[in-house]
Amino acid sequence: METTEEVLAGVGPRLRRLRQERNVTLAALAEATGISVSTLSRLESGKRRPSLELLLPLAQAHQVPLDELVGAPAVGDPRIRPRPLRMNDMVVLPLTRRPGGVQAFKMVVPERVPPPEPRTHEGYDWLYVLNGRLRLHLAGREMVLEPGEAAEFDTRLPHWFGGDGGPVEVLSLFGPQGERMHLRAKPRRS
Repeated sequence: METTEEVLAGVGPRLRRLRQERNVTLAALAEATGISVSTLSRLESGKRRPSLELLLPLAQAHQVPLDELVGAPAVGDPRIRPRPLRMNDMVVLPLTRRPGGVQAFKMVVPERVPPPEPRTHEGYDWLYVLNGRLRLHLAGREMVLEPGEAAEFDTRLPHWFGGDGGPVEVLSLFGPQGERMHLRAKPRRS
């Protein structure tokens, strides 16, 4: 990583190269920026330390971002690379990282043979099937959800879920008790 002095030392040559690439004279640049020719010359030769008051009008005159003039380091990779977690027999990918409130997860749930005992806990869950088939046991009732189908339920009801015929990919929104997810859907026609 470059030190501040190294970054500042690179400003002058960068200013000179930019001006010369655009075929602009020091006099024309001085007129456009209000900065004297001697100050511009000293900036380009490294004899004058660049300041914000000098760099802002130069960036405007050259129509470039300020970070291009100072050679600011590139911003890091903006992609988020969450790490999957192993929770019992599931692979869980947290999609949110904030305390409290509704949390989002992508889960890969295996087929569970034999089915586990139904469990209860505080909260509210919304499951959306992305790929595969989800077998959901909820309060003594069993159903199979296909890709594109969703289920919403209070987790204080005895429940378990697993893949039906293989693993299933699920988007899960889980919230503390009282925080329900709401979907608007057209009613089915009879």
